[in-house]
Amino acid sequence: MHPKGRFSRIELSMTALAESAADDILGRARDGDHDAFAALIEEFQSTVYGIAFHFFADRAIAEELAQDVFLQLYRSLSAIQSRTHLAHWLRQVASRKCIDAVRKRAPRRESLDDVELSVPPNTPDPFLTRRLQKRVAKLPDLQRLILTLRYQEDLGPSEIGRTLGMPENTVKSYLHRALTALRKEFA
Repeated sequence: MHPKGRFSRIELSMTALAESAADDILGRARDGDHDAFAALIEEFQSTVYGIAFHFFADRAIAEELAQDVFLQLYRSLSAIQSRTHLAHWLRQVASRKCIDAVRKRAPRRESLDDVELSVPPNTPDPFLTRRLQKRVAKLPDLQRLILTLRYQEDLGPSEIGRTLGMPENTVKSYLHRALTALRKEFA
């Protein structure tokens, strides 16, 4: 037998074991174990916060939205079937809450010059990064959300479509329009 084949089975077994442990944590959280629920929050908080932060470019709004998502998760734990379902559910709820929050907000400012945008440390060109962030923030909400899911969460168009409840080709169209608008800005 080829050694590579053994490693593949070992890796598959380790993945299955990790998912089984994650499903066990989910089951314990469903049964009211607060430590297990805290472990779920710890595991998924960067995903939920990341979607909100990259959508709004505002830490306070992202933190508030993430809290709302996890509160909704706590109320909906009985409906979550597996870790994979949980990850999908969290992305879906976070995305919808972003859109809902935009609809409830005051009209969007045309100038983002006074907005404090954070730039990760060791960014090669902070000026260009801020310029890109400001341009992305000016995109229509759905285009901005799709860009966030595609490039920050690394989801493919079909998974974005499932998350947002839209056809894959529609996702591709929104993504194309967003990238075209960004290219025009930097041409």
